[in-house]
Order: sequence, then structure tokens, then C-alpha cells
Amino acid sequence: MDVPENEEELDTSARSRPESCLDQPMDSSSVHEVVHLDSSALPAKHHDPDTTEPISCGLQTLEELLSWKRSDANLFNVATVRLAPREPPLAASACRTLVSHDMMGGYLDDRFTQGTHTDAPYAFYHWHYIDIFNYFTHNLVTIPPAVWTNAAHKHGVVVLGTFITEWTEGAAVCEAFLKDEESYRAVADKLVQISHCYSFDGWLINIENSLSDVAVKNTPLFLQYLTEQMHERVPGSLVLWYDSVLEKGELKWQNELNQSNRVFFAACDGFFTNYNWTVQSLEWMAGYSGLEGRQADVYVGVDVFARGKVVGGMWETNKALEFIRKHNFSVALFAPGWVYETLSDKTQFRKNQDKFWALLSDFLPIHRPASPLPFVSSFCQGFGKAVYRKGQLEASRSWFNLSAQEVQPLYINTQLEGGGWLSSLSAKIFSLHVPLATKTLVTLIYKSSPGIRVSLELKTTDASQCTHMNVYDVKLPAVSPAGLDDGLESVSQFSQLCGNLSPDGWTTGCSQLELRGCVLRELSLNIQRDREPQETPFSCRVGEILLLDGASLQTPPQLVQGLCIYDVVWLRGAGTSTSPCLHLNATMRWDYPTELVRHFRVYWQRLRGPDPRIPPGQLALVGRAYSNLYRVTELEVPEAPGLLELVVEPVIRKGFQLPESHWGRRILSYTEAKTQ
Repeated sequence: MDVPENEEELDTSARSRPESCLDQPMDSSSVHEVVHLDSSALPAKHHDPDTTEPISCGLQTLEELLSWKRSDANLFNVATVRLAPREPPLAASACRTLVSHDMMGGYLDDRFTQGTHTDAPYAFYHWHYIDIFNYFTHNLVTIPPAVWTNAAHKHGVVVLGTFITEWTEGAAVCEAFLKDEESYRAVADKLVQISHCYSFDGWLINIENSLSDVAVKNTPLFLQYLTEQMHERVPGSLVLWYDSVLEKGELKWQNELNQSNRVFFAACDGFFTNYNWTVQSLEWMAGYSGLEGRQADVYVGVDVFARGKVVGGMWETNKALEFIRKHNFSVALFAPGWVYETLSDKTQFRKNQDKFWALLSDFLPIHRPASPLPFVSSFCQGFGKAVYRKGQLEASRSWFNLSAQEVQPLYINTQLEGGGWLSSLSAKIFSLHVPLATKTLVTLIYKSSPGIRVSLELKTTDASQCTHMNVYDVKLPAVSPAGLDDGLESVSQFSQLCGNLSPDGWTTGCSQLELRGCVLRELSLNIQRDREPQETPFSCRVGEILLLDGASLQTPPQLVQGLCIYDVVWLRGAGTSTSPCLHLNATMRWDYPTELVRHFRVYWQRLRGPDPRIPPGQLALVGRAYSNLYRVTELEVPEAPGLLELVVEPVIRKGFQLPESHWGRRILSYTEAKTQ
């Protein structure tokens, strides 16, 4: 081993590799840094080269796949949201809906794992209509960006990556890894490890090149082994095969399941057909004996771009779905981002997106997320033109981060035929399967026109064990929750919310339900006019809905622990002054149960700079984190020597603010490097 000759050499050696929390003593509240304006030692494929912002990416070559190790994984791309249970379970769904997201090569704005600033991003939010989400690119191995997996998992939607080989290069890859058992098992093992590491749920296997006799003989064995290993390591996972290669190795799309490709279907969880099917092929396939009762495992492909000789597509995609559902097959919608890619006016994206899915809705059975209490949603779609907190403007900038997306409502458009007026309106917002507590607290934050009364309607399952013992009127505002221990700070904070009217017109109303053995199935908003019927326009905005187990308020809140700072990179760049400013880039990591939070707020505070006459600064928001990991990038800080503090506040799902004593804090001191 080479021993550094002096301290400077040791320092250079240490800076040539990424750090970790293990490099820091956790019995200290501070970290010291020497400012070196060196190039970053962070892996370039996982970080933007200019800003060190963490990014998602796939794997390009077989060598890269086979050499992949968990220690090389991009921790920022690990999904933090577990797959939510759902009703009905996926395995019990008679006909399913898969979306294969293929957009302009992939890894666009969604590659930024902490979000990005963009005026017109593509986002998906009709999750209740789909069962499986596949992220598709033409990389050899497509690893879904964590932002997609987080959003899908909140809604009980399974997420698949893609393994694809194509053309002459793809044929060479197949000959290499399908040559024998050891080789195909090595590839399968890596795919399983990657899925398990990044917390997504399986693979679409897409071989679009011809195979030799040896390779095609080993392909079903590869599929079977991969499927078995995925099921063992990732419960609820799926492996699907795309219709391309025949059992003799010929590349020939069949547009159906038949005897020539059934061997692949039999070896995995499902079959994704090519897009050029006909009504006659659907009829033939419905009677095919090779289905063996697995009709729901056949996903009939629909290219929304309508390329080639296809049924439906574009604004007539519903025609294809109508034929497919008549024969009780599942659907694989390929590239529904068509509404974003081809319609030039991106300002109309939401309108076009809603129109597209409304046309398909008659053929898309919905499923219900079945996560336990607390249930909370502010209806955030994961993008916007400004950032708000509790109804107050926090930042005027466009943003996009699908990890911020919360459980989505039902997007149902109802119109009165022939016109008319309403004295009352009931709008179903959520379709759920949420077990309720004996004492369930309900809060609604809303803003309505004068003369409008707002209430919630909760429909439970009709199960015989569901008993409504004492249901307080859900009309809002209501009295503060009764029967709770007011001595607890959390209960006191919760009670203070109830009935409050904010200066800008937002009302928070609370109610308490006393139930036993009940499951919430539907949540509707009732709007009623107090005045006599007349043609008066009105509005009602809903900011947030929260359902909470009253007993959980008795549980003491947890503290952020183990906050550390590492992978520090110092840069100089543009700032508020005329000369280039010092920018801090650093990774923060801490311990806190992510299932308890909606997100974390990350702050910084200047404690001391080179001029001791300048007093310490106030806490300033850096950003929001959706995991126990956050990369501070391009933070303008005072010149060295300096002292600053980085702070993490958990925003918990229970709705009230944690005291600062429960936040995470770490002090960073820094000095200039010594010159020779």
C-alpha cells in the first residue's frame, strides 16, 4: 500500500472519492470543511456535471449490467414509497390496464430526482384508471426514475422497468447472455437485484432481434428463472414478455398470442401483444386453448400514436379499448403521452390529458388505494406554477416533482343536459378502501363563495360488521374533536385548527366519527346554497382533506436523528453580488420513518461569516425532500471562514407542526485551503 508522504497528499487522496455518513463522528454536532475548488469526484452518471444535482439514468451495455453492484447504486433514485395495497388486488382484477410510458427517449425532466424548474412538464395523474406502469426507453436496462415509482406506489400501481435488445447490437447481447444457464442466470440475478435495490416491481422483457437456436432455447428458461426470482425477492412483482420473437428464433410480430409464441407466455406473468391486431385476431385469441384461463394476463397493445395499420389511436383510442374489453383482455396503452408530444399548445396539457382519459373511462375499471390511516391529500399533481404552504405563497416559480404528487381524486366531468340550476351538489372526490378507526377525526380545508354551505359525505362498506355508533354531523365548520386528552400538545395543536378562518378566506373545519369495523369506500363533497334559487355563479375550492385515527394523537412524535453532511463540493458561480460567489453543494442524510411524513423541509442558516459584525441570519428554506436524503445544490454562502447550520423539519401526515426540538440540525464550519 502506498502511504501518503504528507498531509496535503492525504487530503487530496480523501477528496478523490465520494464520502459517506460513516466518515463522520456522530458524537459531534458539527462538521468542518476546507474549501477546495476542485472538480467533483461524484459519479457523473448520477449527478448533473454542472450543478451536482442528482439524476436518474439507465444502463447501456451488458458489461455495465453484469458489473452493477449495490454499492454503486444511485441512492437518490431509490423509491421511498412502498406499494400501497389496493382493492381489488391486482391478481383478482378480471381485466387490467397497463401504461407503457415512452416519451422522446426518456429521462427528460423526470430524471431530476429532487425535481426541477420547468414551465410545461409532462405528468400523469389518472392513476385510479391503471394497474401497471412501465417506464420505457431504448436503453438496454431502463430503471424507472424514483419520482414515477413514488407517485405510482401511492396509488397501488405496480411499476416495471424495461430490458430491451434491438437490431444487430441487440442480437450480439442476446447471444452473449443466452448462451448457457450460467450466463442467463447472471443477467436475471442482476435485474432482480436492481429492482429490489430501487424498489420497483418487475420488468418488461422486449427482445426485438432474431435469436439463434441456442439463444431461443434458453429464452423461456431465462424468463422462468427471472420470474421465480422476482417473486421471491419482490412480492407482488411481475415479469411481462413483448410479442416479437417466435419459438424458433425468428423476429416476427404476431399481434396476438398463439402457438408460435406461447412458450414465452407460459414462462412468465404476462404477454404484451404488438399493436397491429384485428378484431378477428381478438376473436380467435379469445377461443385459443393456450390461454389456459389466463385471459387477464394477455395485454393487448394499443399504440396511441396510431402508427401502422391499427384500430383506433389518438382521439379514437377508445375504439380499440371497446373491442379489447368485449373479449375480456387486458390493455397495454403505449405512449399515451401523445397528448403532450403532438399537441403544440402545452398550456392546454391538463385539458387535453383530462379529455383523453375521459374518452377511455368507460373501458377502464378503477381500483381503490387501501392504505391505512392517516389519509391526507391536498390534490397536488406534482407540478405547478408556484409553491404554496398552508395556502400562503412560498415561491413564485414553476416546478415539477412527481414525488410530491399526493393521492389523486377522481377526475369526473359532470354537466347538466340542456342547462339548469342547482340548489345542491354532491361531487364524489375519492374512491378508496381505507379502514377507519374507532374514533376517526376528519378535517376539511376549503374556500367558498358567500352563501355556500360545504360538508363531506363519507360512505362506508355495507359489511355487516360496520357499526356507526356516534357519527357527528360532518357539516363544517364543526366543534373541536371531543373526548380527547387536551393535555397533549399534539391534541391541542389539532384542536386549534378546527373552525379557523384564515385571512384569505380558507376555513378549516373538523368532525369526529365514532365507528367500529368500518371501511371508507367513497368520499364526496356536498355543496348547498343558503339563498333562494337564482342564477348566481359561485365557486368552492378544496385545499386539503385529512382523516386521522384519534388514538394516534396520543403517540409522542419522533425526533430526526443521525443528520450528517457529506460529498461536499465547493463551486464558484453567479450570485447576487458582482463577483463570483461561493456555492455549497452537499448531501444531507438523516433517520426518520418516511411513512410518517408528507415531506421534509430543508433549511439553512448563516451563523457566522468572515465579518463578525454581521449578525446571524434567519432560517431560509432550501427545498423539500421526499426521502431521508437531500442534495443541497448551488447554495450561495458567505466567504470563508464561515459557520452555517443545515436543518431538517419533518412535515408529518397528522397535520400539525412538530416543535423545533424534534428537527434535525447540523453545523458546518469551513475555512480556506492553505496555499503553499
